[in-house]
Amino acid sequence: PIAKVLIANRGEIAIRLIGAAKSLGIGTVAIFAHEDRECLHVTAADESVQVTNPDVPGAIGPYLNVQGVVQAALDSGAQAIVPGYGFLSESYELALLCEQKGLVFVGPPKECLAVFGDKVSARELAVRSGVPVVKGCTELPDAAAAVEFIKSNSVTLPVILKASHGGGGRGMRVVRSLDQVPEAFARCRSEAVSAFGDGTLFLEEYIESARHIEVQILADSYGDVVHLFERDCSVQQRHQKVIEYAPAFDMCDSLRARLTSYALQLAKAAKYVGLGTVEFLVRGKLSDPESLVVFMEMNPRIQVEHCVTEEAVGVDLARAQLQVACGQTLHQIGMVQNELTLTRCAIQSRVCLVPSAG
Repeated sequence: PIAKVLIANRGEIAIRLIGAAKSLGIGTVAIFAHEDRECLHVTAADESVQVTNPDVPGAIGPYLNVQGVVQAALDSGAQAIVPGYGFLSESYELALLCEQKGLVFVGPPKECLAVFGDKVSARELAVRSGVPVVKGCTELPDAAAAVEFIKSNSVTLPVILKASHGGGGRGMRVVRSLDQVPEAFARCRSEAVSAFGDGTLFLEEYIESARHIEVQILADSYGDVVHLFERDCSVQQRHQKVIEYAPAFDMCDSLRARLTSYALQLAKAAKYVGLGTVEFLVRGKLSDPESLVVFMEMNPRIQVEHCVTEEAVGVDLARAQLQVACGQTLHQIGMVQNELTLTRCAIQSRVCLVPSAG
């Protein structure tokens, strides 16, 4: 049983997780950087511990210190660490260290983090699971290999180069002609190394004018998985989400069934546990049951936009992931597939700072 949990985050998601834990009678420990010592999450928790990071200066570093976060949990007597989103939420190292120190990592198993943290391995799992993917390749050693793959496999241009360990819209370049490949490859690899510390790239055919639809899933430790329907996040700026809503407007029941079925297939194949989001591209009308659907990636964590699903379906995902981590079944927490329904519409918009045209 979990009597006390350390919240390895700050801001809105830390406040949500603190509230969810308290509603379950679980004690809470907040961590904070010196710069955040007066922030709301510090006072909202039952206890707080300052964490430092000598290797990464500034207010962000402490939240990225795996050893420091785990030591804070041990020193405070917490039995679990919940990372929220961002920071260490997809850290294989944190999940592994939690396991070694006898702590519960509130998130998917470390093996799932390893698979879905690498877009190439996630793509390979999708193929093995019978989930459709767009034509593409695995790791590319250089730009010449990318050109050769396009030519020898009759890949239709445009294509998109992607960082295998990328995310957040970074490490991606659309290529519309073969002569653009060398420069795009160099820029994409440079950005990937700078942002993610790994320059591994792969490519896929680029689907123009596609809808970006993601499916929220939740799995317990006993093999049961449910979906909580979809979110439409097609409105984006430079591959970064700006507006998200649920349900997707005009989606027919048949297409929704295909999307959710693929998401469940992938989660079960991965032996997934906890909250996750499976992302797809849909080319064609959402009202057309025959529209093309392809897997894009899976985010193995709670997402910023989880609250859209909470409002549309009438659930508390922050609380649910803690209940699953405590060993409860989906049935015990009221997450039964045929009882989950889309009852409302919800929308979330983000304020984005972009360069001016002038």
